[in-house]
Amino acid sequence: MPDDAPTVGLRIVDTLAAVDGTQWDACALAPGSAGNPFLSYRFLKALEDSKSVGRRTGWQPQYLIAESDDGTLQGAAPLYMKSHSQGEYVFDHGWAQALERAGGRYYPKLQVAVPFTPVPGPRLFARPGPMADAVRDALIDMLAKIADDNNISSVHATFCTEEEWKRFGERGWLLRLGQQYHWSNDGYRTFDDFLGALSSRKRKAIRKEREAVRREGLVIHTLSGDDIRPEHWDAFFAFYMDTGGRKWGTPYLTRSFFDILGSTMADKVVLVLAEADGRPVGGALNLKGDDTLYGRYWGCLESHGFLHFEACYYQAIDYAIAHGLSRVEAGAQGDHKIQRGYLPVLTYSAHWIVDPNFRRAVDDYLRRERPAVRQEIEGLMQYSPFRKENEA
Repeated sequence: MPDDAPTVGLRIVDTLAAVDGTQWDACALAPGSAGNPFLSYRFLKALEDSKSVGRRTGWQPQYLIAESDDGTLQGAAPLYMKSHSQGEYVFDHGWAQALERAGGRYYPKLQVAVPFTPVPGPRLFARPGPMADAVRDALIDMLAKIADDNNISSVHATFCTEEEWKRFGERGWLLRLGQQYHWSNDGYRTFDDFLGALSSRKRKAIRKEREAVRREGLVIHTLSGDDIRPEHWDAFFAFYMDTGGRKWGTPYLTRSFFDILGSTMADKVVLVLAEADGRPVGGALNLKGDDTLYGRYWGCLESHGFLHFEACYYQAIDYAIAHGLSRVEAGAQGDHKIQRGYLPVLTYSAHWIVDPNFRRAVDDYLRRERPAVRQEIEGLMQYSPFRKENEA
């Protein structure tokens, strides 16, 4: 930071109502964020206002903010106090069990993340300018200090950018790798252009899957903006509750969250709904950034062959091609995505562990895990559906 730069003060606020939305977005959606909608004031505030986060859900907002002398927001970190390890997608249950078996206490812990959203993006928000790097470093150091000074076992910055990951590492944090599946738009003009880049066998398989959905008489609608009406949210919430109840017990997002999302962020929503005889039977919720479509939630009330692949993967590719988007991020888990053109990519997280003995144990584990993750991705790439050179 230049010698004549204003000083920056750091503090915690427990609600975004204490922060100006325009200033938050000036930091969170700065160049390099890809206009990631999950980082926006509107999205995070919707989680608060709908009571999808809070003491009840074990995601207690504790936003760390950096302000200059005149009160201008210079940076922030989306920080939550956690009483469990649910809804994070970077699994540390084994760490928690190990520390507690040794007589320690893992919870509460701090999570730098977008709640229940495994979407990569910046976690150290900074207003562009000469202070930005210093602000990021100050945020990192303060996150560690908060844990050290308050008997908190650990801090976890999950799905950060690679650049941030390296910055965390330079300041002594432990580094972890994971993987997701993303689709890249190689200048395709149509879905058939994309299919043409695949091997003959994979191309035929996808065509058969899409045809099977049509043969069942399902009609697919892709809705955004003002086209999304309350009855569409009613239908999707039923899908969400069915899937959430079967997968992890009590879903986090409340019905009011979707109303707020529809009223404040409908321009960022891409809602795929499937109908059978005029009845909504399944669907997928996506949000869009500047160059990326982010697939988030899926559900259905009836069983239809290949509907999941159509609603979540093929419709997303169709939309991305039609709107000139560079990428579709399909989220965590599921190597079945590879055969549908979504290839494995690295994801990044950084961890501050307070107890020195426990820290050494986790560090040893991560040193062995990182090369294993890279090797797994190399192995998975052998199953890429894309044509090899001189292959039909």
